[in-house]
This record gives sequence, structure tokens and C-alpha cells, in this order.
Amino acid sequence: MKLDTLNSETLKEIIKVAKDEGVLELNLEGKDFKVSVSFGTSHMVQAQEVRSVMHQTPASVPVAHSIPTQDLKLHVIKSPFVGTFYSSPSPGKPNYVNVGDKVKIGETLCVLEAMKIMNEIDSDIHGEIAEVCVENESLVEYGQPLFKIKI
Repeated sequence: MKLDTLNSETLKEIIKVAKDEGVLELNLEGKDFKVSVSFGTSHMVQAQEVRSVMHQTPASVPVAHSIPTQDLKLHVIKSPFVGTFYSSPSPGKPNYVNVGDKVKIGETLCVLEAMKIMNEIDSDIHGEIAEVCVENESLVEYGQPLFKIKI
């Protein structure tokens, strides 16, 4: 697919539609960017070779990690509001949780920033992190899945 410009919101929408429609691979090109996305069998999204339109420098897109979810009972933690997702307490610090980590009720999973206020999002269930659905420092919408927890 050829496009002249691409912002992060448009890219997210294109990827969401492609994933929802069962597309296995998607390639987008423009004057200032190139995006290649592959959807694996465990619904893991991989994006490669993205150049920022604004900065004109290469940037890698983190991969949303997951474990296969067949025959698992999963509990989904959703965003309670629009904000920016942070997987660690501060840059350079380890993530609050990773795929495979055991979590308890009340354990901090991430931080959502909204209007310069940092809000800790805690687990409301005991279980194991099966999937981190959001990339660090990305904008999330109300009701968007953040984590899938195997119960």
C-alpha cells in the first residue's frame, strides 16, 4: 500500500483493522516511511523498519509480547481512561511485569499518565501475565486491553 504521510494514530487504526480482518502480513510505504507488520499465530504483532515522519530518523517499534492463548482462561485488564501507558516506574527501570510473571491482587502492573497525573493500574486478580497488549509510552484509549492474565 502506498501512502504519502502516516501518523501514529492512522498506523494504529490500519494495524487494528488488518489484525481484526485476519491479515497475516501488511506492508506500507510512503515518501518518508516504510512499515512492515507480521501477525503471528499467537496474535503477536511485529513491526520493523519504521522511520518517524517528523524526525526522519529510524525508530524501532516494540513488539507486544504474548504466549499462546489456546485453551487458557484469560482475564483482561482494560484501560480505565485515555492516557499514556508506562510499563516501568521510570526510564531505565525494569518493567513492573513481564509475560510469565505471577501477579497478585493489588500488584502494580503499569502506570497510566493522564493530565500529568501518574495513575498506577493494579491487578484485580491472581494469575500469570499471558500478554502485554500495549507498547511502552503509547497512547491508550478507554477500554483498550492492557494485559491478559491467565487464571
